[in-house]
Amino acid sequence: MNKLLTGLISLILFSCTSRAPQPKLSLAQWSLHRMIWEKNISPYDFAEYAHNLGFKGLEYVNQLYPEVMLAEDKAAAIDEFVAKNNELAKKYQLQNVLIMIDGEGSLSVADETERTKAVENHKIWIDAASAMNCSAIRVNLHGSNNPNIWNETSVKSLTELANYAIDKNINVLVENHGRLSSNGEALMEVINNVDLPNCGTLPDYGNFCIAEDGYGSITDENCSEVYDIYKGVEEMMPKAMALSAKSFDFDKEGNEINIDFTRMLSIANKYNYQGFIGIEYEGDKLGEIEGIVATRDLVLKNLNANENY
Repeated sequence: MNKLLTGLISLILFSCTSRAPQPKLSLAQWSLHRMIWEKNISPYDFAEYAHNLGFKGLEYVNQLYPEVMLAEDKAAAIDEFVAKNNELAKKYQLQNVLIMIDGEGSLSVADETERTKAVENHKIWIDAASAMNCSAIRVNLHGSNNPNIWNETSVKSLTELANYAIDKNINVLVENHGRLSSNGEALMEVINNVDLPNCGTLPDYGNFCIAEDGYGSITDENCSEVYDIYKGVEEMMPKAMALSAKSFDFDKEGNEINIDFTRMLSIANKYNYQGFIGIEYEGDKLGEIEGIVATRDLVLKNLNANENY
């Protein structure tokens, strides 16, 4: 091999190896919720779908497992959930990333008995996430709509959960999921007041409805007020330990028509985000698999075009 060719190969190899590693892609199980609820596919098929679609990580949603959520012996049901999903993740060589927790009570409610019960319910899922070698659970800060009460109770609940989770190597992450939790400034005041290393955020590109008449999504026709989505993600990124690249609909060129993915991913890059990027399709114009693929490909196109990744 001549010296010129050897030098060219060395330059190519250096360029590849010197580039910062790209974030890996995980699949948010919510992307399959219609198939699970309407077409009766098993939630335990999740790992196989993710593997076939080229993902590296799994983001579970507890409410998609009714046999767990409604079980009389919930502890035993969660143990079975953990064992089954660990086996499937191993079979398909995937990483368990996090569990999204819904339906376990309001962490920001004013009633102390109700709030304490919600905290205890979430602790069970921290144990499950630890047994699955996840890095985190995702929680919601729902309850009071009074900003002062919401801040106080949110800080209290997150502090309790993060302190419980820290020795289990689990992060407690808050997603912007409607109302006060989708106000980036208000949410970050809570996170900064907790001030624990394993308490952070999961910015969701599409959940910035702050109106009391909306459930979180920026595409909700009932939402009367939307927080600036780019400002919100920018505010949340300093404490981001996961990221949800949510999509709803696409143009003919494959771009999301509601969200500028190039701008969103440049914000992540600005903060040197190297964690998993969760692909979450929530639209209804495409089939769920088609929507997942479109979202995945849009993220990959932007990552590959950015020389800093």
